[in-house]
Amino acid sequence: MAQADLSKLRIERGDGASAPGVARGRRRRIIWIIGLLLVATASVLVVRYRAAVPVEVATVTSVYPSQAYTLLNATGYVVAQRKAAVASKATGRLEWLGVREGSRVKEGEVLARLENRDVTAQMEQAAANVRLAQANLEQGEAELEDAQRALKRSRELLEQKFVSQAAHDTAIARNDKARAGISGYKAAIAVAQANHRVAEVAVEQTLIRAPFDGVVLTKNANVGDVITPFSSALGSQAAVVTMADMSTLEVEADVAESNLSKVKLDQPCEIQLDALPDIRFRGVLHRLVPTVDRSKATVTAKIRFVDNDPRILPEMAAKVAFLSREVPPGERTPRTVVQPGAMVSRGERHIVFVVKDGKASETAVQTAGRIGELVEVTSGVTAGDKVVLKPPRTLRDGSKVTVEAK
Repeated sequence: MAQADLSKLRIERGDGASAPGVARGRRRRIIWIIGLLLVATASVLVVRYRAAVPVEVATVTSVYPSQAYTLLNATGYVVAQRKAAVASKATGRLEWLGVREGSRVKEGEVLARLENRDVTAQMEQAAANVRLAQANLEQGEAELEDAQRALKRSRELLEQKFVSQAAHDTAIARNDKARAGISGYKAAIAVAQANHRVAEVAVEQTLIRAPFDGVVLTKNANVGDVITPFSSALGSQAAVVTMADMSTLEVEADVAESNLSKVKLDQPCEIQLDALPDIRFRGVLHRLVPTVDRSKATVTAKIRFVDNDPRILPEMAAKVAFLSREVPPGERTPRTVVQPGAMVSRGERHIVFVVKDGKASETAVQTAGRIGELVEVTSGVTAGDKVVLKPPRTLRDGSKVTVEAK
């Protein structure tokens, strides 16, 4: 058997044999690149969508610089120093009412009128009696003049012996009677005039007038109601309206007797009304009621408004701050403040993290000193914003946050 020629058997190592190996290397590199991209993407997604950071927030608020001068706070109500329940001394049915709640009236202005036809007739009768008495006086004066002329003629005739003494005595008596009649007529006029004044007072009592300049607060009666001085009759009214002098408004606040050393007369105060929370009114401690309420251990302080405002109304709830000194004009406007724990320093910059829509937004702010324990900021945030209190080091701009309950 012939021996095989094995020398002719060999493996070709040209280009055709090397192509599959190159392709496998390229695929391996592509797989590694794709894997790295997937890992990077996953890392980004983990960072972006990692669990929200729990934080505590504080609210940016507005305060007044006067808080730095406050010695004591008290609560009370606005009252009018001059207030009146306007009524009538007469009894009658209300015929006309010319005001309503909120009407501004002047002193002496007629607010209402009772039925007064009867007393008006009596006044007119009294006025007629005055005129009658005056007419009687005129007649008496005429008789006196006639008696005086007759007496003068009688005296001349008596000197000439043309009349007797008895006739002359009659002329004297007539003159004296006429003179006495004048005194009676004058007295009658005085009586008639007095009766007329009584009737005028009766008519005036049916007119209900404003005792001072002020504003009508309440209307207590309607046309047709019976008005009596003391409201003793069933279904009757005493006061027709209640009015107050708005220029005498003041705040009555209770001060604990243990704090009396912190207040004094003419002390500057700042008044805040619940109805107008964004405004501070200047006030002055006008007087202290010289007695202590034993049940509450307080003294009533009366604080007068320095500036009148038509929006201030009686019975409004008020808060009073007793100050150590008068607030300068430049410090009477509110300032925006944040708690110091919300501030973070980044070099020369001050920042806070504002929470909005579940995310923390890094915000630069400008500061302007302190007001009490708070930091005043002039830009960057506004009152009402929520800021992170004591932000953790891991907190970044855009981080998701959850607000911890206090």
